Amino acid sequence: MENKVKQIGTSKISIDGGDAVEFPVLTGTMGQPAIDVRALSKHTGHFTFDPGFTSTCSTESQITFIDGEKGQLLYRGYPIEQLAEQSTFLEVAYLLVNGELPDDKQYSKFQNTITHHTMLHDQIESFFQGFRRDSHPMAMLTGTVGALSGFYHDDQHTTEDEARDIAIHRIIAKIPTLAARCYKYRVGQPHVYPDNSLSYAGNFLRMCFAVPAEPYVVNPVIEKAMDKIFILHADHEQNASTSTVRLAGSSGANPYACMAAGIACLWGPSHGGANEAALNMLREIGTVDRIPEFIARAKDKNDPFRLMGFGHRVYKSMDPRATVMRKTTHEVLGELGITNPVLEVAMELEKIAMNEEYFVSRGLYPNVDFYSGIVLSALGFPTDMFTVLFSLARTTGWISQWNEMLEDPSQRIGRPRQLYTGATERDYVPIGKR
Repeated sequence: MENKVKQIGTSKISIDGGDAVEFPVLTGTMGQPAIDVRALSKHTGHFTFDPGFTSTCSTESQITFIDGEKGQLLYRGYPIEQLAEQSTFLEVAYLLVNGELPDDKQYSKFQNTITHHTMLHDQIESFFQGFRRDSHPMAMLTGTVGALSGFYHDDQHTTEDEARDIAIHRIIAKIPTLAARCYKYRVGQPHVYPDNSLSYAGNFLRMCFAVPAEPYVVNPVIEKAMDKIFILHADHEQNASTSTVRLAGSSGANPYACMAAGIACLWGPSHGGANEAALNMLREIGTVDRIPEFIARAKDKNDPFRLMGFGHRVYKSMDPRATVMRKTTHEVLGELGITNPVLEVAMELEKIAMNEEYFVSRGLYPNVDFYSGIVLSALGFPTDMFTVLFSLARTTGWISQWNEMLEDPSQRIGRPRQLYTGATERDYVPIGKR
Protein backbone atom coordinates (compact mmCIF):
# COMPACT_ATOMS: atom_id res chain seq x y z
CA MET A 1 0.00 0.00 0.00
CA GLU A 2 1.59 3.25 -1.16
CA ASN A 3 1.73 5.91 1.56
CA LYS A 4 0.16 9.13 0.27
CA VAL A 5 0.06 10.96 3.60
CA LYS A 6 1.96 14.26 3.71
CA GLN A 7 3.00 16.38 6.66
CA ILE A 8 1.80 19.94 6.19
CA GLY A 9 2.75 21.42 9.55
CA THR A 10 2.85 20.85 13.28
CA SER A 11 0.52 21.37 16.21
CA LYS A 12 1.74 22.22 19.70
CA ILE A 13 0.14 20.79 22.82
CA SER A 14 0.96 22.11 26.28
CA ILE A 15 -0.53 20.46 29.36
CA ASP A 16 -0.90 22.37 32.65
CA GLY A 17 1.46 25.10 31.49
CA GLY A 18 4.28 22.67 30.74
CA ASP A 19 6.58 22.76 27.77
CA ALA A 20 4.76 22.52 24.47
CA VAL A 21 5.19 19.31 22.53
CA GLU A 22 4.96 19.34 18.76
CA PHE A 23 2.94 16.80 16.80
CA PRO A 24 2.82 16.42 13.01
CA VAL A 25 -0.26 17.65 11.12
CA LEU A 26 -0.97 15.25 8.27
CA THR A 27 -3.10 15.45 5.15
CA GLY A 28 -4.29 12.93 2.61
CA THR A 29 -5.30 13.57 -0.98
CA MET A 30 -8.76 14.86 0.03
CA GLY A 31 -10.57 15.73 3.25
CA GLN A 32 -9.71 17.24 6.60
CA PRO A 33 -6.14 17.19 7.97
CA ALA A 34 -5.34 15.18 11.09
CA ILE A 35 -3.04 15.65 14.07
CA ASP A 36 -0.78 12.63 14.49
CA VAL A 37 -1.00 11.87 18.23
CA ARG A 38 0.62 8.43 18.17
CA ALA A 39 3.44 9.71 20.39
CA LEU A 40 1.14 11.67 22.74
CA SER A 41 1.31 9.20 25.63
CA LYS A 42 5.06 8.77 25.27
CA HIS A 43 5.75 12.53 25.42
CA THR A 44 3.01 13.75 27.76
CA GLY A 45 1.73 10.76 29.72
CA HIS A 46 -1.81 11.52 28.46
CA PHE A 47 -4.29 9.87 26.10
CA THR A 48 -7.00 11.50 24.00
CA PHE A 49 -10.65 10.96 25.01
CA ASP A 50 -12.94 10.42 22.04
CA PRO A 51 -15.98 8.19 22.71
CA GLY A 52 -17.15 6.60 19.46
CA PHE A 53 -13.90 7.71 17.78
CA THR A 54 -15.82 10.42 15.92
CA SER A 55 -12.78 12.73 15.83
CA THR A 56 -10.17 10.00 15.41
CA CYS A 57 -8.63 8.64 12.22
CA SER A 58 -8.08 4.96 12.93
CA THR A 59 -6.28 4.22 9.68
CA GLU A 60 -5.00 5.51 6.37
CA SER A 61 -7.20 4.27 3.51
CA GLN A 62 -7.39 4.74 -0.24
CA ILE A 63 -10.77 3.06 -0.82
CA THR A 64 -13.69 5.39 -0.03
CA PHE A 65 -14.02 9.14 0.50
CA ILE A 66 -17.00 10.99 1.93
CA ASP A 67 -17.59 14.74 2.05
CA GLY A 68 -20.70 15.15 4.16
CA GLU A 69 -21.03 18.88 3.52
CA LYS A 70 -20.99 18.48 -0.26
CA GLY A 71 -22.99 15.24 -0.25
CA GLN A 72 -20.14 13.42 -2.00
CA LEU A 73 -19.26 9.72 -1.97
CA LEU A 74 -16.32 8.40 -4.01
CA TYR A 75 -15.17 4.81 -4.51
CA ARG A 76 -11.47 4.95 -5.38
CA GLY A 77 -12.10 8.49 -6.70
CA TYR A 78 -15.16 7.64 -8.82
CA PRO A 79 -18.48 9.37 -7.91
CA ILE A 80 -21.06 6.90 -6.66
CA GLU A 81 -23.66 8.34 -9.04
CA GLN A 82 -21.54 7.46 -12.10
CA LEU A 83 -20.80 3.96 -10.88
CA ALA A 84 -24.43 3.23 -10.02
CA GLU A 85 -25.71 4.39 -13.40
CA GLN A 86 -22.96 3.13 -15.69
CA SER A 87 -21.15 0.27 -13.96
CA THR A 88 -22.04 -3.16 -12.57
CA PHE A 89 -21.64 -4.48 -9.06
CA LEU A 90 -18.91 -6.94 -10.03
CA GLU A 91 -16.97 -4.18 -11.79
CA VAL A 92 -17.29 -2.04 -8.65
CA ALA A 93 -16.19 -5.02 -6.54
CA TYR A 94 -13.06 -5.33 -8.69
CA LEU A 95 -12.45 -1.60 -8.30
CA LEU A 96 -12.77 -1.68 -4.51
CA VAL A 97 -10.51 -4.69 -4.12
CA ASN A 98 -7.85 -3.80 -6.70
CA GLY A 99 -7.87 -0.01 -6.80
CA GLU A 100 -8.59 0.47 -10.52
CA LEU A 101 -11.42 -0.36 -12.90
CA PRO A 102 -10.71 -3.53 -14.89
CA ASP A 103 -10.13 -3.76 -18.62
CA ASP A 104 -12.11 -6.31 -20.66
CA LYS A 105 -9.68 -9.16 -20.00
CA GLN A 106 -9.39 -8.46 -16.28
CA TYR A 107 -13.16 -8.14 -15.88
CA SER A 108 -13.86 -11.35 -17.78
CA LYS A 109 -11.40 -13.28 -15.61
CA PHE A 110 -12.77 -11.77 -12.39
CA GLN A 111 -16.39 -12.39 -13.39
CA ASN A 112 -15.59 -15.99 -14.32
CA THR A 113 -13.80 -16.57 -11.01
CA ILE A 114 -16.65 -15.18 -8.90
CA THR A 115 -19.28 -17.02 -10.93
CA HIS A 116 -17.55 -20.37 -10.39
CA HIS A 117 -17.15 -19.97 -6.63
CA THR A 118 -20.85 -19.46 -5.86
CA MET A 119 -21.60 -23.03 -4.75
CA LEU A 120 -21.59 -23.87 -1.05
CA HIS A 121 -20.11 -26.98 0.49
CA ASP A 122 -23.02 -29.40 0.82
CA GLN A 123 -22.43 -29.92 4.53
CA ILE A 124 -23.22 -26.26 5.20
CA GLU A 125 -26.85 -27.29 4.71
CA SER A 126 -26.65 -29.05 8.08
CA PHE A 127 -25.96 -25.70 9.73
CA PHE A 128 -29.27 -24.34 8.50
CA GLN A 129 -31.13 -27.38 9.76
CA GLY A 130 -29.92 -26.51 13.25
CA PHE A 131 -31.73 -23.14 13.21
CA ARG A 132 -35.36 -22.72 14.14
CA ARG A 133 -37.50 -21.72 11.17
CA ASP A 134 -38.34 -18.41 12.84
CA SER A 135 -34.67 -17.51 13.44
CA HIS A 136 -33.75 -14.04 12.29
CA PRO A 137 -31.97 -14.25 8.91
CA MET A 138 -29.09 -12.18 10.30
CA ALA A 139 -28.51 -14.80 13.00
CA MET A 140 -28.26 -17.44 10.29
CA LEU A 141 -25.99 -15.31 8.11
CA THR A 142 -23.64 -14.46 10.97
CA GLY A 143 -23.33 -18.10 11.96
CA THR A 144 -22.91 -19.59 8.50
CA VAL A 145 -20.39 -17.00 7.26
CA GLY A 146 -18.30 -17.65 10.36
CA ALA A 147 -18.67 -21.38 9.74
CA LEU A 148 -17.00 -21.05 6.32
CA SER A 149 -13.70 -20.88 8.20
CA GLY A 150 -14.20 -24.56 9.04
CA PHE A 151 -14.45 -25.51 5.37
CA TYR A 152 -11.69 -23.52 3.68
CA HIS A 153 -8.28 -23.90 5.28
CA ASP A 154 -6.14 -23.20 2.23
CA ASP A 155 -6.90 -19.48 2.11
CA GLN A 156 -6.42 -18.56 5.76
CA HIS A 157 -2.66 -17.94 5.49
CA THR A 158 -3.41 -14.35 4.63
CA THR A 159 0.22 -13.23 4.49
CA GLU A 160 0.39 -15.02 1.11
CA ASP A 161 -1.04 -13.06 -1.82
CA GLU A 162 -2.55 -16.06 -3.61
CA ALA A 163 -4.30 -17.34 -0.48
CA ARG A 164 -5.68 -13.88 0.22
CA ASP A 165 -7.03 -13.60 -3.33
CA ILE A 166 -8.81 -16.94 -2.99
CA ALA A 167 -10.43 -15.81 0.27
CA ILE A 168 -11.58 -12.55 -1.32
CA HIS A 169 -13.09 -14.32 -4.32
CA ARG A 170 -14.82 -16.97 -2.23
CA ILE A 171 -16.38 -14.44 0.10
CA ILE A 172 -17.72 -12.20 -2.69
CA ALA A 173 -19.02 -15.25 -4.58
CA LYS A 174 -20.64 -17.18 -1.73
CA ILE A 175 -22.33 -14.40 0.24
CA PRO A 176 -25.32 -14.15 -2.20
CA THR A 177 -25.81 -17.92 -2.02
CA LEU A 178 -25.78 -17.83 1.78
CA ALA A 179 -28.07 -14.80 1.91
CA ALA A 180 -30.58 -16.44 -0.44
CA ARG A 181 -30.41 -19.65 1.60
CA CYS A 182 -31.25 -17.67 4.75
CA TYR A 183 -34.35 -16.33 3.00
CA LYS A 184 -35.47 -19.69 1.65
CA TYR A 185 -35.02 -21.39 5.01
CA ARG A 186 -36.95 -18.61 6.75
CA VAL A 187 -39.96 -18.96 4.42
CA GLY A 188 -39.87 -22.76 4.35
CA GLN A 189 -39.02 -23.23 0.68
CA PRO A 190 -36.39 -25.56 -0.85
CA HIS A 191 -33.10 -23.88 -1.60
CA VAL A 192 -32.23 -23.00 -5.19
CA TYR A 193 -28.73 -23.65 -6.49
CA PRO A 194 -26.78 -20.87 -8.27
CA ASP A 195 -27.12 -20.46 -12.03
CA ASN A 196 -23.76 -19.54 -13.58
CA SER A 197 -25.41 -18.16 -16.71
CA LEU A 198 -26.90 -15.21 -14.80
CA SER A 199 -25.45 -11.96 -13.54
CA TYR A 200 -24.50 -11.47 -9.90
CA ALA A 201 -27.78 -9.67 -9.10
CA GLY A 202 -29.88 -11.84 -11.41
CA ASN A 203 -28.53 -15.03 -9.86
CA PHE A 204 -29.33 -13.75 -6.37
CA LEU A 205 -32.90 -12.85 -7.32
CA ARG A 206 -33.43 -16.27 -8.85
CA MET A 207 -32.03 -18.04 -5.76
CA CYS A 208 -34.48 -16.05 -3.64
CA PHE A 209 -37.67 -16.18 -5.68
CA ALA A 210 -37.52 -19.21 -7.99
CA VAL A 211 -39.25 -22.45 -6.98
CA PRO A 212 -38.75 -25.92 -8.48
CA ALA A 213 -42.38 -26.15 -9.60
CA GLU A 214 -42.24 -23.43 -12.25
CA PRO A 215 -39.80 -21.46 -14.43
CA TYR A 216 -38.40 -18.15 -13.25
CA VAL A 217 -37.32 -15.34 -15.55
CA VAL A 218 -35.33 -12.44 -14.10
CA ASN A 219 -36.98 -9.07 -14.79
CA PRO A 220 -34.22 -6.81 -16.23
CA VAL A 221 -35.59 -3.68 -14.51
CA ILE A 222 -35.58 -5.44 -11.13
CA GLU A 223 -32.18 -6.96 -11.86
CA LYS A 224 -30.69 -3.52 -12.55
CA ALA A 225 -32.32 -2.09 -9.42
CA MET A 226 -30.85 -4.88 -7.31
CA ASP A 227 -27.43 -4.29 -8.85
CA LYS A 228 -27.67 -0.58 -8.01
CA ILE A 229 -28.63 -1.34 -4.41
CA PHE A 230 -25.54 -3.54 -4.12
CA ILE A 231 -23.31 -0.80 -5.59
CA LEU A 232 -24.72 1.93 -3.36
CA HIS A 233 -24.16 -0.13 -0.21
CA ALA A 234 -20.79 -1.65 -1.12
CA ASP A 235 -18.67 0.58 1.12
CA HIS A 236 -19.00 3.68 3.27
CA GLU A 237 -15.63 4.50 4.79
CA GLN A 238 -14.75 3.70 8.44
CA ASN A 239 -18.24 3.10 9.83
CA ALA A 240 -18.97 0.83 12.80
CA SER A 241 -19.07 -2.48 10.91
CA THR A 242 -16.05 -1.68 8.73
CA SER A 243 -14.07 -0.65 11.79
CA THR A 244 -15.15 -3.91 13.44
CA VAL A 245 -13.83 -5.92 10.49
CA ARG A 246 -10.52 -4.05 10.60
CA LEU A 247 -10.24 -4.48 14.37
CA ALA A 248 -10.90 -8.21 14.12
CA GLY A 249 -8.50 -8.50 11.21
CA SER A 250 -5.77 -6.63 13.06
CA SER A 251 -5.41 -9.64 15.37
CA GLY A 252 -4.77 -11.96 12.44
CA ALA A 253 -8.22 -13.56 12.60
CA ASN A 254 -9.22 -15.53 9.51
CA PRO A 255 -11.20 -13.60 6.88
CA TYR A 256 -14.49 -15.46 7.41
CA ALA A 257 -14.44 -14.65 11.12
CA CYS A 258 -13.77 -11.00 10.25
CA MET A 259 -16.75 -10.93 7.88
CA ALA A 260 -18.97 -12.54 10.53
CA ALA A 261 -17.87 -9.84 12.98
CA GLY A 262 -18.87 -7.15 10.47
CA ILE A 263 -22.25 -8.77 9.89
CA ALA A 264 -22.89 -8.96 13.63
CA CYS A 265 -22.11 -5.25 14.00
CA LEU A 266 -24.26 -4.30 11.00
CA TRP A 267 -27.20 -6.12 12.60
CA GLY A 268 -27.57 -3.30 15.12
CA PRO A 269 -30.66 -1.09 14.53
CA SER A 270 -28.52 2.06 14.67
CA HIS A 271 -26.45 0.80 11.73
CA GLY A 272 -27.79 -1.69 9.22
CA GLY A 273 -31.34 -1.75 10.49
CA ALA A 274 -32.16 1.80 9.42
CA ASN A 275 -34.09 0.85 6.26
CA GLU A 276 -36.18 -1.62 8.23
CA ALA A 277 -36.91 1.10 10.80
CA ALA A 278 -37.92 3.51 8.02
CA LEU A 279 -40.38 1.04 6.53
CA ASN A 280 -41.84 0.25 9.96
CA MET A 281 -42.38 3.99 10.46
CA LEU A 282 -44.27 4.23 7.15
CA ARG A 283 -46.46 1.35 8.26
CA GLU A 284 -47.10 3.08 11.57
CA ILE A 285 -48.26 6.22 9.75
CA GLY A 286 -50.50 3.98 7.69
CA THR A 287 -52.32 6.39 5.37
CA VAL A 288 -51.59 9.71 3.67
CA ASP A 289 -54.17 11.62 5.72
CA ARG A 290 -52.21 10.85 8.92
CA ILE A 291 -48.94 12.37 7.69
CA PRO A 292 -49.58 15.87 9.18
CA GLU A 293 -50.12 14.28 12.59
CA PHE A 294 -46.75 12.52 12.49
CA ILE A 295 -44.89 15.52 11.11
CA ALA A 296 -46.27 17.57 14.00
CA ARG A 297 -45.05 14.89 16.40
CA ALA A 298 -41.59 14.92 14.78
CA LYS A 299 -41.38 18.69 15.31
CA ASP A 300 -42.42 18.38 18.96
CA LYS A 301 -39.25 18.15 21.07
CA ASN A 302 -41.20 16.53 23.88
CA ASP A 303 -42.48 13.71 21.69
CA PRO A 304 -40.12 10.69 21.38
CA PHE A 305 -41.32 9.99 17.83
CA ARG A 306 -38.68 10.52 15.15
CA LEU A 307 -38.97 10.38 11.38
CA MET A 308 -36.79 7.47 10.28
CA GLY A 309 -35.03 7.55 6.92
CA PHE A 310 -34.47 11.31 6.90
CA GLY A 311 -31.14 13.05 7.33
CA HIS A 312 -27.81 11.30 7.89
CA ARG A 313 -25.09 11.41 10.52
CA VAL A 314 -22.43 12.07 7.87
CA TYR A 315 -24.27 13.87 5.07
CA LYS A 316 -25.41 17.41 5.87
CA SER A 317 -26.98 17.79 2.43
CA MET A 318 -28.61 15.20 0.15
CA ASP A 319 -27.22 11.70 0.52
CA PRO A 320 -25.80 11.06 -3.00
CA ARG A 321 -26.92 7.42 -2.78
CA ALA A 322 -30.47 8.60 -2.10
CA THR A 323 -30.47 10.60 -5.34
CA VAL A 324 -29.81 7.40 -7.27
CA MET A 325 -32.24 5.33 -5.20
CA ARG A 326 -35.01 7.90 -5.61
CA LYS A 327 -34.96 7.39 -9.38
CA THR A 328 -34.64 3.62 -8.98
CA THR A 329 -37.59 3.53 -6.59
CA HIS A 330 -39.89 5.18 -9.10
CA GLU A 331 -38.62 2.87 -11.88
CA VAL A 332 -39.32 -0.25 -9.81
CA LEU A 333 -42.74 0.87 -8.65
CA GLY A 334 -43.65 1.81 -12.21
CA GLU A 335 -42.46 -1.54 -13.56
CA LEU A 336 -44.33 -3.57 -10.95
CA GLY A 337 -47.43 -1.38 -10.97
CA ILE A 338 -47.64 -1.65 -7.21
CA THR A 339 -49.93 0.64 -5.24
CA ASN A 340 -50.59 0.26 -1.54
CA PRO A 341 -51.11 2.67 1.38
CA VAL A 342 -47.53 2.32 2.69
CA LEU A 343 -45.97 3.25 -0.65
CA GLU A 344 -48.43 6.11 -1.06
CA VAL A 345 -47.37 7.41 2.36
CA ALA A 346 -43.72 7.16 1.33
CA MET A 347 -44.19 9.10 -1.89
CA GLU A 348 -46.22 11.85 -0.21
CA LEU A 349 -43.75 12.11 2.66
CA GLU A 350 -40.94 12.40 0.13
CA LYS A 351 -42.68 15.37 -1.59
CA ILE A 352 -43.14 17.15 1.74
CA ALA A 353 -39.55 16.57 2.86
CA MET A 354 -38.13 17.84 -0.44
CA ASN A 355 -40.09 21.09 -0.32
CA GLU A 356 -41.06 22.06 3.24
CA GLU A 357 -38.76 24.60 4.92
CA TYR A 358 -38.58 22.65 8.18
CA PHE A 359 -36.95 19.67 6.45
CA VAL A 360 -34.85 21.58 3.89
CA SER A 361 -33.33 24.00 6.43
CA ARG A 362 -32.25 21.10 8.67
CA GLY A 363 -30.94 18.92 5.85
CA LEU A 364 -33.58 16.28 6.61
CA TYR A 365 -33.73 14.91 3.12
CA PRO A 366 -34.79 11.31 2.48
CA ASN A 367 -31.68 9.14 2.77
CA VAL A 368 -30.76 5.89 1.04
CA ASP A 369 -32.42 3.82 3.79
CA PHE A 370 -35.77 5.51 3.14
CA TYR A 371 -35.77 4.48 -0.52
CA SER A 372 -34.08 1.09 -0.25
CA GLY A 373 -36.67 -0.09 2.27
CA ILE A 374 -39.46 0.85 -0.16
CA VAL A 375 -37.78 -0.95 -3.08
CA LEU A 376 -36.93 -4.11 -1.16
CA SER A 377 -40.46 -4.30 0.18
CA ALA A 378 -41.86 -3.86 -3.33
CA LEU A 379 -39.65 -6.70 -4.56
CA GLY A 380 -41.17 -9.01 -1.97
CA PHE A 381 -38.46 -9.16 0.68
CA PRO A 382 -39.69 -9.23 4.30
CA THR A 383 -38.24 -6.51 6.52
CA ASP A 384 -36.03 -8.92 8.46
CA MET A 385 -34.15 -9.63 5.22
CA PHE A 386 -33.22 -5.99 4.59
CA THR A 387 -30.06 -6.08 6.70
CA VAL A 388 -29.05 -9.37 5.11
CA LEU A 389 -29.08 -7.68 1.70
CA PHE A 390 -27.13 -4.77 3.17
CA SER A 391 -24.56 -7.29 4.47
CA LEU A 392 -24.38 -8.97 1.08
CA ALA A 393 -23.41 -5.70 -0.60
CA ARG A 394 -21.15 -4.42 2.19
CA THR A 395 -19.13 -7.64 2.32
CA THR A 396 -17.26 -6.44 -0.76
CA GLY A 397 -16.29 -3.24 1.03
CA TRP A 398 -15.32 -5.13 4.17
CA ILE A 399 -13.08 -7.58 2.34
CA SER A 400 -11.47 -4.68 0.45
CA GLN A 401 -10.79 -2.86 3.70
CA TRP A 402 -9.46 -6.07 5.28
CA ASN A 403 -7.15 -6.61 2.31
CA GLU A 404 -5.89 -3.03 2.45
CA MET A 405 -5.22 -3.36 6.18
CA LEU A 406 -3.04 -6.43 5.66
CA GLU A 407 -0.98 -4.54 3.06
CA ASP A 408 -0.45 -1.53 5.35
CA PRO A 409 3.05 -1.66 6.89
CA SER A 410 1.98 0.69 9.70
CA GLN A 411 -0.91 -1.56 10.78
CA ARG A 412 -0.85 -2.74 14.40
CA ILE A 413 -3.30 -4.77 16.43
CA GLY A 414 -6.13 -2.50 17.59
CA ARG A 415 -5.89 -1.42 21.21
CA PRO A 416 -8.15 1.51 22.17
CA ARG A 417 -7.52 3.11 25.56
CA GLN A 418 -9.99 4.10 28.27
CA LEU A 419 -10.64 6.73 30.90
CA TYR A 420 -11.08 4.56 33.98
CA THR A 421 -13.82 5.63 36.43
CA GLY A 422 -14.11 2.52 38.62
CA ALA A 423 -13.03 1.88 42.19
CA THR A 424 -9.50 2.74 43.27
CA GLU A 425 -7.23 0.01 44.63
CA ARG A 426 -8.66 -1.75 47.67
CA ASP A 427 -7.95 -4.88 49.72
CA TYR A 428 -9.90 -8.12 49.57
CA VAL A 429 -12.09 -8.79 52.64
CA PRO A 430 -13.08 -12.43 53.39
CA ILE A 431 -16.78 -13.10 52.91
CA GLY A 432 -17.44 -13.61 56.63
CA LYS A 433 -16.13 -10.14 57.50
CA ARG A 434 -18.02 -8.10 54.89
